[in-house]
Amino acid sequence: MAKQEGYIIIDIGTGNVRVAMAAKTGEILSVARDNMPYQIDTHYPESIYFDPNQLWQIIIQLAQTALAKVPGLEIKAMTATSQREGIVLIGHNGESLIGLPNIDHRGREWEHQVTDKSYVYELTGRYPTSLFSALKLVGVRERRPEIWTACATFLSISDWAQFMLSGVAKYEHSQASETLLYNVAQKGWSPELCAIFDINPGLLSPMGHSGTILGDILPEVAQTFTISPAAQVVIGGADTQLAVKGTQPAVEDVVIVSGTTTPIIKLIDEYVTDVRERSWTNRHIDENNFVLETNAGVTGLNYQRLKEIFYPNESYAVIEQELSQVKSALCVASLGSLVADEKSPITKGGFIFPAPVSHVLTRGHFVWATLWDIACSIKENYNTLTDISTNEKDYVWACGGGFQSRLLRQFIASLLNKKVYIRESYQQASAVGGVYICNEALGEPACPTVAVAVVEPLEVGDYTARYQEWKRNRQTFKRLCPEEVV
Repeated sequence: MAKQEGYIIIDIGTGNVRVAMAAKTGEILSVARDNMPYQIDTHYPESIYFDPNQLWQIIIQLAQTALAKVPGLEIKAMTATSQREGIVLIGHNGESLIGLPNIDHRGREWEHQVTDKSYVYELTGRYPTSLFSALKLVGVRERRPEIWTACATFLSISDWAQFMLSGVAKYEHSQASETLLYNVAQKGWSPELCAIFDINPGLLSPMGHSGTILGDILPEVAQTFTISPAAQVVIGGADTQLAVKGTQPAVEDVVIVSGTTTPIIKLIDEYVTDVRERSWTNRHIDENNFVLETNAGVTGLNYQRLKEIFYPNESYAVIEQELSQVKSALCVASLGSLVADEKSPITKGGFIFPAPVSHVLTRGHFVWATLWDIACSIKENYNTLTDISTNEKDYVWACGGGFQSRLLRQFIASLLNKKVYIRESYQQASAVGGVYICNEALGEPACPTVAVAVVEPLEVGDYTARYQEWKRNRQTFKRLCPEEVV
């Protein structure tokens, strides 16, 4: 009997790292996961980093664990996807020096040196902040000279993982979009942007296209992973773009990706920016399309942390059961989600409920309010997105682990007054996207179409009033941090 053939998909997120074994059909056969190993960097006020060598050992262990769950699986290819904006600096001998995640802000105190931010936005499709890779590099250059002088190049985290697999360093286009050194419309590195940040263009790796073969797996890596040395390494891409790929929308469709953060994106076929500089425009992982984005911020991370407080030992199924018993909204939350129309984030948050504390107030009410905060933030960012580029469809797509909450699905459908389409593979959309690009690279047939669930919007009379109450509550917390208000 022929062995089952499949792929290894490495997915390095903000909160955790996952390694999946997948069949060519798109079926996820096994997944192993662990937390990302962050450390505080005391050289800067707002800086964390990770040791790439420690992360690589975690990836190896997870791959071995996941592969052991699928005995007999023959690995034909491997690829990687990762959080955007994160990078790994690589030394002159190919050594991994330091990893800087998306949530590292070591470059914040040098943001003011970018004098014409609107011009940078015009070229890069994003307003320049310390979130993006160029300012992380500036922070290293200015305060960590021992790392800077040892650095020969840098890669996105997913491109670094593929470098570790193959020994070949290439930077994929959707990931390069996040560096502030890449001209998104022109689809290439920009010497002009390098000059703005005083970055030597010689640090930039050659470009590579998602869904193409990077090279053979290194023999010693194949031996460590206990897979065939004939396995190919395929160029992956940014996790949001792979999740979109796994969802299979059409051009002009809107996709909501509920992960650690919640990007609300529209797949478009031309470079579009916003005159008010509220959106991001990224390269997609195909040859010609773009991703227009607003983002509701760390919504998924908020939900995860509050689950640990209110439901530390219970499953999400228990939460959904208790939420179904919530008949009235006794509290409203504002938990620091982002709104594209606001120039500054809210740095104070919490719950507001009637005082004294009601005897009928339960933990379910707090989680209900958390999901409502996420849904309202998505609506605000959806409104901004469609103000820039209209959505004529009567539906939006949804994917990501946050949509295991049926209540959140219904909130969004009703607030947007759009059907919400969710594929059965929604929780592992990035991994499924990795399967699609491996199939493309190896010339394999496309995956079978995955079934779609449809959530219809409901006419709930008090949703409008609750939405307005949420907006008033958000303003209350903005007043608690007036120094943040622009």
